[in-house]
Amino acid sequence: MAGHSHWAGIKHKKGKADKQRSAIFSKLSREITVAAKLGDKNPDMNSRLRSAIQAARSANMPKDNIERAIDKSSIAADTNFENIRYEGFGPSKTAIVVITLTDNKNRSASNLRTIFQKYGGGLGTQGSASHNFLQLGVIKIRKEEIEEEKVFNLATDAGANDCIFHDDYYEIHTNKEEIYDVKNILEKEISNFVSTEIEWVPINKIKLNNEDKEKMIKFLEILEEDDDVQNVFTNAI
Repeated sequence: MAGHSHWAGIKHKKGKADKQRSAIFSKLSREITVAAKLGDKNPDMNSRLRSAIQAARSANMPKDNIERAIDKSSIAADTNFENIRYEGFGPSKTAIVVITLTDNKNRSASNLRTIFQKYGGGLGTQGSASHNFLQLGVIKIRKEEIEEEKVFNLATDAGANDCIFHDDYYEIHTNKEEIYDVKNILEKEISNFVSTEIEWVPINKIKLNNEDKEKMIKFLEILEEDDDVQNVFTNAI
């Protein structure tokens, strides 16, 4: 669930696959439950739920898990989750934005503060780190889904701001308010999406040496092991 795909790729190679898969499924299930609770349980009528289900399928989450997460939205009617953004600075004074989905913000803040301090950083006030980022709508699609020229033309016609070609996926950037409008147009030609999210894309980047990269990888791994953490964004490269 890492927001910065560079670090996600490194951690995928270094991490323990089964443990990562369990954590990812847990976070995806929570997002599905909340999306279903806040809107229609029919994904065709609920863009957030549809995107959450598509992300779950992309992560190879079993169909039964997805259905249980939707059903849980009725059972957990009295549980109120909210998205809360935390900002701070990690190893080598890198800017960090953490997005949580939590039913206890005091617990989340306490856990994050401890993790940041352990790795020589600290939580800051809102705005202390986020000025290093742009908040954009980011849609990711695997390359086998569609040809480069076709996805570029489709994204342009849909009103996207940019279409970036990576080794194995496309990354389409939109204004955050327009992400689902663009997504609806893309869905006419594309069935499967890796993710559809509002992300914090770094403007001012900090290049780390090999030693600091190892510290950053461990720091991000520990952050993302926290159940309340949905996404982590950094300006480190």
